[in-house]
Amino acid sequence: TLAMYGSGLAAIGLFVWKVLLVEPVPRIKVEVTELEASECLDTPIHDPSVKPPKGEIPCYDPGTMRSLGTMPAMTADQVRAKVDRAKEAQKVWAKSSFQQRRKLLKILQRYILDNQELICRVAARDSGKPMVDAAFGEVLVTCEKIKWILNNGEKYLKPETRQSGYMMMHKVARVEYKPVGVMGCIVPWNYPFHNVFNPLVANVFAGNAIVIKVSEYASWSTNLYGRIIAAALEAAGAPADLVQIVTGYGEAGNALVTSPNVSKVVFVGSTAVGRKVMEAAAANLTPVVLELGGKDPFIVCEDADLNQLLPFAMRGTFQSMGQNCTGAERFIVHEKMYDRFVEAAVKQVKQMRVGAALGGDFVDCGAICMPDHAVRLQALVDDALAKGAKALTGGALPPKGTVGQFYPPTVLVDVTPDMRLMKEEVFGPILPVVKVQSDEEAVAIANDCDFGLGSSVFSRSQARARRIGDQLEAGMTSLNDFAATYMSQALPFGGVKDSGFDRFAGVEGLRGCCHPKAVCEDRLPWLMKTNIPPLLQYPVSDAAFDFVAALCKLFYGFSVSDRLSALKTMAQCFLLPSSLRKSATKEKGS
Repeated sequence: TLAMYGSGLAAIGLFVWKVLLVEPVPRIKVEVTELEASECLDTPIHDPSVKPPKGEIPCYDPGTMRSLGTMPAMTADQVRAKVDRAKEAQKVWAKSSFQQRRKLLKILQRYILDNQELICRVAARDSGKPMVDAAFGEVLVTCEKIKWILNNGEKYLKPETRQSGYMMMHKVARVEYKPVGVMGCIVPWNYPFHNVFNPLVANVFAGNAIVIKVSEYASWSTNLYGRIIAAALEAAGAPADLVQIVTGYGEAGNALVTSPNVSKVVFVGSTAVGRKVMEAAAANLTPVVLELGGKDPFIVCEDADLNQLLPFAMRGTFQSMGQNCTGAERFIVHEKMYDRFVEAAVKQVKQMRVGAALGGDFVDCGAICMPDHAVRLQALVDDALAKGAKALTGGALPPKGTVGQFYPPTVLVDVTPDMRLMKEEVFGPILPVVKVQSDEEAVAIANDCDFGLGSSVFSRSQARARRIGDQLEAGMTSLNDFAATYMSQALPFGGVKDSGFDRFAGVEGLRGCCHPKAVCEDRLPWLMKTNIPPLLQYPVSDAAFDFVAALCKLFYGFSVSDRLSALKTMAQCFLLPSSLRKSATKEKGS
């Protein structure tokens, strides 16, 4: 009893020690500008109709239209120079230890945790999203990504032993994961912080350099992010040029994709541009990962828990004003749940507050980041209304003279699959509801789409939800949840059909930062070395074919008699090879 008591105390002590023992992580100091630190701005109002000077990108807060200055629109030569510097830095970083790479990620994570409000404020100012949406989509998922890599990255990038083969039992086979070199990433504007740090942490941990081309609609925030990265690289003893950020338009993106020193490209954006990226990358046979548009179905069965699913429906539609790759864009609701779902959704949407993310009252929905996107949203709504849909709330552009780029949260009913907003990616705060009579009809409508990124299914029966989910043509499915697959960073992220191919995130995404190298060697070289049998050496023996044929039968035959016959033939090949040829000639003559 005393021994058990002592063992228990020791186990508790060890657990407490592990919990309390926190490895010291350096804190970095990063300069913060007045624009980044201020809650309210008094800068001039940006006028979208004024064409910017050549070589400049105008930056502004889409919620207040306050100017944030300009960023350089880099030329092709400037981009190629950044790629060249990254390539030289990668040669050094490829030799770094996993311990040093972990140190770099921990430094970044410490800064993120210590400066969440600053990071979210800058992201909100650049993209228009409310602070809480930035906390979810910028900080939370980035910390989860870093934590997963810290805990699991080395395990999945270490050499992996594989079976050497039945005939090669004397060999050792393994796969080694070698960094590709320089990863080129083109990322969108919807999550400016996460879209930079998401590919960054995976690639630097894999031993790569990375060049990230950010969107012209969210470039200003990279001023701060660039300073954070530079300070972290210095504190970790990493090469200063290991991470490069590119700002600019199409010329800059094309230069990155076509650079011969870029080893692989990840593109996140529209399907139309993704096709152009593939075409441009083909010139150098540069491999590409494409994460393109989404049109995610949100299926609600009649037995679903409305109180549980409604907050997911709201978050899935209106998080960051619907500007999400995996946003819920098609609500497919069973007829027995339809009226209750619509009533609850409309009631909640009517209570939502819309406005600028910063400098005023707390809001639920912020601004639309891209200029003129609200006009496109209205065109999609108008098409639906013309074809019989009804807007129970929202559905119209704000009055002329409204400051900021906004579109009201909208609920549409009597929606049918032939409407444009059921086929085209919306990327906005619109919740369209389709009524169905069966699970089979729900699946058919969900799959009647060019896209296949994410999906959600809600039912009190987990088996039923799983059965529906199994039939969905999508890269990801969450059951009784929304986008849960992304918070599980062990899972790959990506889609099928026009939503792209290959994956980032998870084991597959981390290993995608490397090229797999197959290695095979003798298991016990001091005892058994591989040699080619004399009768197979050039010039080959007359019995060479018979020997190989017998070898196949020995290792892969189905019966004992097959193997005994093979052993006999192999012995003859060495001892009486002429008898085999005479036997074969005799059989042929007969």
